Order: sequence, then structure tokens, then C-alpha cells
Amino acid sequence: MVFTKFRLFPLAVLITCLLISSASVATAQDTTNPAGSRTVASGQKMKIKGVVTRRDADTFTVRDLNGVDTVVRLDSNTSVKTHGGFLRGGTNYATTNILRGLNLEVEGRGNGNELVATKIRFNDSDLRVARAVESRANPLEERATATESKLTEVEANAQRMSGQIEELAAVSNAARGGAKAAQATADAAVAGVNATNERISALDDYEPQTVTAVNFKTGSSILMTDEKTKLDEIATKAMNAKGYVLEVSGYADTTGSIARNRALSQRRADAVIRYLVENHNIPLRRIITPYGYGELNPVADNTSREGRAQNRRVEIKLLVNKGLTTAAPVMNPGN
Repeated sequence: MVFTKFRLFPLAVLITCLLISSASVATAQDTTNPAGSRTVASGQKMKIKGVVTRRDADTFTVRDLNGVDTVVRLDSNTSVKTHGGFLRGGTNYATTNILRGLNLEVEGRGNGNELVATKIRFNDSDLRVARAVESRANPLEERATATESKLTEVEANAQRMSGQIEELAAVSNAARGGAKAAQATADAAVAGVNATNERISALDDYEPQTVTAVNFKTGSSILMTDEKTKLDEIATKAMNAKGYVLEVSGYADTTGSIARNRALSQRRADAVIRYLVENHNIPLRRIITPYGYGELNPVADNTSREGRAQNRRVEIKLLVNKGLTTAAPVMNPGN
């Protein structure tokens, strides 16, 4: 009889704890308005996962898999670290490393509107991706701002020309030559505005200017002397280009396992980037995040020795921004 009571008591305690936990979860439910943003009640504990879509001085916005945005506030007590592996802690980072495009996990409490973060965790690989995105986004935003200013000037010139066209239209009632000149001026103004709009649309459009491949020995990711010469040539072309980026892709032949070849192709791509950065001072913001494709996309038959030698390669593409290389529009009003 005593043994029975001893077994029933923990079961009753367990049921009571489950009821309390259920009540707590129901109380901690957040409210999401129709606009897709989340309001966190004051004191409410919450843990969210998602991608940073906006970054301000003391706050950032996280969008989860359901497309709901949450504004997260940073303070002096916020812990920012990478996920630790087995029996080791993660690396501490400053809050300035929270960038747009970073996939992370946030824990904290609500302040009535925002989520005040106590812990922020992410992976090193996600941080590298976010840095690459940020390095490409910032120059594009700066160029877009400069282009908007130029477009404003063009629009102002177009408005002034519009007034001149109206005056010329009045004169054309008395002289056919005046009407012809006014029409030519109007056509030139419209052509200039259209050309400017086309340049703005091309700011996010890149086209390959040069494609180079360097090859490796079987199972190796060490650059050979002859292949370094090819990298020297494409680095020189890149430094003389405007609005360029370098796309680096690593590959392997079918020797070995699929997993081993994927890792090997990634090491080959990393070796090329290290050479370009250390020997030619190519800025990292000019290099697209490298990728190792392993055995995919062969350029030759892997059944022959010569074919396998061609497939052990890294391809480097010099991509140039079309919006910056296109000549600026020139207005040529009629006489």
C-alpha cells in the first residue's frame, strides 16, 4: 500500500505541471496584426527564428518562415554568439555583426511592442553569407542614390524643356520652321529620359566579360605555377574594370566519393580567392561567395585521363555591371 502511494504522487505532480505549462503557453501567445508584423506583450518570453530584413541603430527586423516581421531591440545585456559545437561554446560577436540577410535565432522578452533580445545565436556560415550580401548591397544602394539624384536633375531639365516646347509651339503657329524645331527638341528630351531610365534598370544586371579556368592535380587544391599566371591576368582586367564582381566556382572529377569531391572543389575555390586577395588586393566585396559543385557540370568525359584533368578546375568569371558601363545619354535638341 505504501508503495502504491509512492508511485501515484509523482504522477499527480506531473499532471499539475503540465496543466500549468499549458496555461503559460496560452498566455504567452503573441498577437500578429493583418499587416504581417508581430506585437510582443510586455514581459512575454519569446524565441523566434528567421532572417534579418532591416537593420537600424538599436533595432533590427526578423522575418520568420510564415512571413511575419518582429522588431528586435538590442541593449547592453544582449548576448550575441555563434552556435557552439559539442562541449564548446560559440564565438562572441558585437551587435554590429547583425546584418541584413543573416539567418539567426533570438530569445528575449517583450516590452509591449518590440522583443528585447537577451540571446542571439547564428552559424558562422550564415554570417559569411550575410557579409557577402551586405558587401554587394551597399555599393548598389549608393549607386542607386547617386542615380536618383541624376534622374532628378534630368527631370528638372525635362520640365524646363517642356516649357520651352510650349513657347515654341506658340511660335509655330506663325512659322512652320519653329514647330519643326520644337518637335526635335521634345524628341531629344524624351530620348534622354528613356535612356536614363534604361541605365537605372540595368544597375542590377551583370554580364560576363572574361571567363578563365585554372586546373589542379588529382586530389589537390594547391595552385600550380602556370595556373597562377591565369589568375594574374584576370586580376589585372578586374582592377581596370568599372562595377565588376568575380564569380568563383570549384569543380572535381569523379575520382573519390561525392562528399569528398564536394569538399575538395570548395577548397579549390577558396585557394583561388585567397590568391586573388593576398597577391592582388582584390576587395572581398568584389567577390561573390564561392561554391564547390563537386562532380557536377563536367566540361569533359570523366572516363578518360584527359577529360578528368579538364574537370579538376575552378572557373573565374569577371562580371561587369551593365548600368555603369553603358554610356550616359546625350541630348541633342533640334536646330
